[in-house]
Amino acid sequence: MTDPNRTPDPAFAPPEVKVEIRPNEACLHEVASKLPGNSIVVVSNGRAQAAEMLASARPNANVTAWYLDSYRCSLARTHYSDPPANLDFACDADWGKDSESAQVDLVCLALLKGGEAELNREILQTAYHHLEIGGALVVAINNPKDKWLYEQMQAFNKSVKVRKFKQSNVYYVIKRKELKKRKDYSCQLAFRDEGNLIQIVTRPGVFAHRQFDNGARQILDVVEVFPECDIIEIGCGSGAMSLALAKRDPSCSLYAIDSYSRAIDCTRRGAELNGLSNVVAELNHDGHLGNRAGQFDMAIANPPYYADFRIAKHFIETAVRALRIGGRMVLVTRMPQWYRDNLGQWLDEVEVFESRRYHIATGIARRQ
Repeated sequence: MTDPNRTPDPAFAPPEVKVEIRPNEACLHEVASKLPGNSIVVVSNGRAQAAEMLASARPNANVTAWYLDSYRCSLARTHYSDPPANLDFACDADWGKDSESAQVDLVCLALLKGGEAELNREILQTAYHHLEIGGALVVAINNPKDKWLYEQMQAFNKSVKVRKFKQSNVYYVIKRKELKKRKDYSCQLAFRDEGNLIQIVTRPGVFAHRQFDNGARQILDVVEVFPECDIIEIGCGSGAMSLALAKRDPSCSLYAIDSYSRAIDCTRRGAELNGLSNVVAELNHDGHLGNRAGQFDMAIANPPYYADFRIAKHFIETAVRALRIGGRMVLVTRMPQWYRDNLGQWLDEVEVFESRRYHIATGIARRQ
């Protein structure tokens, strides 16, 4: 579950709490509101307030708030009780990649200082590519001393307009010509698992881009599959663990979920590369599993360490919903004490043991 431009507080605020527009996005809107455009895409770190204001001010325009993370997209969508009819919320790994109608005349990006550089480069490239000739790319960054983003914008057009604010810089360029070449930021790599060569795809923004995570290796070292077992991977990232386990026994079914659209894209591409028909990857941020609840023999996860274990707790609660009685959860961590202290709230027969530089935490689903 990866989004490098995340910040903890708004990401975990309840949907009913009205969140003020971030200063960076307010600066973005101030500049964008003065530029023409009736087919608009906005990338927001908050609740898509700039997109909502542009849609309200331009009732004949089509405005899309594009998110990579379904949880953030859901928070933005539910933020408005009566959103403008011309405002759409989209969550996808890429926008408009299969349609000529994806051409737009105004793209507005709110980027954060300290965000993943490679992801930001790819988003900038995507935005510029989908602009019509004569369209404008407007980008804000919450760093008044910024140089990096300015240089990226100059690669599109040397004539970069700059608006300086107290907390942010806003740049915009007009598209004069098409890109000569688009860089592919994805990466394909391989690792071995029990004699099988597993191909995986990673992309900017997905955990462990350009590498096979050692934490995943610890899970694979301790987990054993059995014929026709059903396994759920919660927070699948590139899908490396699901792909490896699916390859061990074609009769097993792997269900990989993540809130991050690019993780699902990578997992699906990995399944295709490895010729696996027993892997299903779906976008899921709320842990609700419908008729799949209570059907899984095992849940595996590599929870992130940020957000004061709130995401780890969410992963565990999702596993509890997913597992049949007696089903097992197996997760990997570098912070074992929290699991020693807390995992017994949800699972029976809890064990936490060392695995190289990591720890494995495991337990059995109890009767509810």
